Amino acid sequence: MKHLSIITTLFLVSIFISCNTEKSKTSSNNETINQVAAQSDTLTKHLKPFKPELPTIGLLMFNGVLQGEVIATSDVFAKPDKNMKQIFNVITIAETEKPITTEEGMRFVPDYTFKNCPKLTALFVPSGYDMYAQVHNEQMVDFIKKKNNETKYIVSNCAGAQLIGQSGIADGHKIVTYIGGGKQLQKEYPNLKVQNDSLVTFVEDGKFSSSNGNLTSYISALNLVEKMTSTEHREFIESYLYIDRLQNWKK
Repeated sequence: MKHLSIITTLFLVSIFISCNTEKSKTSSNNETINQVAAQSDTLTKHLKPFKPELPTIGLLMFNGVLQGEVIATSDVFAKPDKNMKQIFNVITIAETEKPITTEEGMRFVPDYTFKNCPKLTALFVPSGYDMYAQVHNEQMVDFIKKKNNETKYIVSNCAGAQLIGQSGIADGHKIVTYIGGGKQLQKEYPNLKVQNDSLVTFVEDGKFSSSNGNLTSYISALNLVEKMTSTEHREFIESYLYIDRLQNWKK
């Protein structure tokens, strides 16, 4: 019986050691996997933290927004300077925290809502093919009015000019909209100085600027980034984006 007791004890000790060894191996393997995952997670290297000391560029979004007009602005302002230093906060804003669906079908999750949006230096107002719901959204229009009181710059692209007109913030100022939309815009908002969209691609008047939208949204963004930084930085961004190759692609 004594021998049986010793054998049983040794057997239990063996099982205990084996289990702990397996746990140790599992723990070690998990640590290795986590380390590899951390090393391969390049996203964390490119996330730009919100820095209160930097100018903040707000990109308004809503269901049906033309995503290119949001992307164009972020393309320009989210790029670093030539020393790879972040110089702007670029944030997206929508009425609620729910993801919005663009006209092209992509889903974007806004960074902020109308209620918790931080102070902005500039607000970009994009377009959608059907602006009726946005123009008649009192919360949207009130948000634009509120931000006009704190921003240094307000930019509209394409039919975003309708929201500017509805808000009344640019009455008496020059504005341009999408090609073919100027006459209706002037009729609906007679206090705006609507420019001939068949001849004018971009216009600036005081703190307000506007473009025909689509790819010309890059013009309004590049113009403002130069105003807020320097010609040298604007040229750096253009080279970063290969703008010259876009301009000369048929040559």
